[in-house]
Amino acid sequence: MSTSASLSGLARRLADIVGPEHVITERTERRTYESDALANHAVIPGLVVLPATAEQVQAVVRACHGTRTPFVVRGAGTGLSAGALPIEDGVLITLTRMRSVVDVDLPNRRVVVEPGVTNLEVTGAVSAEGLMYAPDPSSQVVCAIGGNVAENSGGAHCLKYGFTTHHVTALEVVLPDGATVHLGGDGISPDPPGYDLLGAFVGSEGTLGVATRVTVKVVPKPEAVTTLQAAFATIDASGEAVSRIIGAGVVPAAVEMMDPLAMEAAEAAVHVEYPPGAGAVLLVELDGAREEVEHLSERVEAVCRDRGAFDIRLARDEAERALFWKGRKSAFAAMGRIARDYYVQDGVVPRTALPEALQRIAELAAEHRLRVANVFHAGDGNLHPLVLFDASVPGEPERATDLARDILAACLALGGSITGEHGVGKDKMKDMAKMFGPDDLATMQLVKCAFDPGRLANPDKVFPTPRLCGEAPGPYRQHPLERAGVAERM
Repeated sequence: MSTSASLSGLARRLADIVGPEHVITERTERRTYESDALANHAVIPGLVVLPATAEQVQAVVRACHGTRTPFVVRGAGTGLSAGALPIEDGVLITLTRMRSVVDVDLPNRRVVVEPGVTNLEVTGAVSAEGLMYAPDPSSQVVCAIGGNVAENSGGAHCLKYGFTTHHVTALEVVLPDGATVHLGGDGISPDPPGYDLLGAFVGSEGTLGVATRVTVKVVPKPEAVTTLQAAFATIDASGEAVSRIIGAGVVPAAVEMMDPLAMEAAEAAVHVEYPPGAGAVLLVELDGAREEVEHLSERVEAVCRDRGAFDIRLARDEAERALFWKGRKSAFAAMGRIARDYYVQDGVVPRTALPEALQRIAELAAEHRLRVANVFHAGDGNLHPLVLFDASVPGEPERATDLARDILAACLALGGSITGEHGVGKDKMKDMAKMFGPDDLATMQLVKCAFDPGRLANPDKVFPTPRLCGEAPGPYRQHPLERAGVAERM
């Protein structure tokens, strides 16, 4: 690993590449980058460098490779798994200067952007032509496409439109040794044959290299959109409504749910006027052909009433629809209205297990003597429990961490996953072994070793016991395929 002296020498080399004003060496300035949005993990980076072009990124990575200095790539810093957590004796490569929309290809419905372009700016580039970029994380106003690629971000509308991986058709990538490669097709011709390296890179959380150019497909805006907000006395009743809606063959663009604590925070922030006494609010959005949307909207409303909804509101216009969504998408940030600190988790359960999962979360919250606000993608069972605590109270941060871990264990016990879209990063490394066995983890790490044999790109993330690319202690000393002699014949 690098020493202070070697970092000083590297800083001079990086200044020659990007300009001295874009290499941050002062400790107080470096501290600005010590964490992503999950602030309970923090490390001050050894150096921060802000390249402006793909060529500068390549030169920076080559300099890191030549000095065996580990590096972490950061976008807008909106991640929620400490995936962009810096390294104390490493380099943080920040891509916020790479903000160009390189190409808008309307006939082929594709847009080429640099990684610092925000999610919403992609739609902005094609909106006047009746097109949109479908993935829509709650932070879409500020989150960067490069980070979306790293985490395979989804958003409220992923139920119908899918995740980032379904919309990225090509990547220009700088590998950890400084080589530039192109993954995927061009968005026009059929995908090239061979291994799906593009699919491996999307969601790799910065452990395989740096995306310097991203090609995404855009889709037509729907002819009609209807947004319905239904209030229920209990979360169980709203969960049953979700199952009935999907079971009836209706595929909404989005199905979101908020519990009383989430509504309280959002109400204080944006004044949606949620119905008093609601134990849960369901937000259902339908889009498509106008006649189909009108028909499906009637079916959804009937299901909600049948399952006990006591207040149903159809957005009267675009302004009211925007208000409904503002309440949902502001929920995370609004938690500051009702708690000094909070810890966001990201577990997944089968949709039919939602009532049981929420009941278990309530039990765990009582056991740990903390409050949990629930706001989540009900359509695909992607939970976002927010553990509320006060860091100034001795023992509460530790109880919050334990509660968050127990919630993930509960999701796994119900047949779910430890993450739906926020990634593993540093925060959930220990939980990977609860979901995967040693052989599974070893196989994943063979991919890491193929891209990054020197383990320089975002090291010590994702895997609980990182495998050195060669000999390593512990359960990953030798892969089972290697034991069988298969690897030598491949």
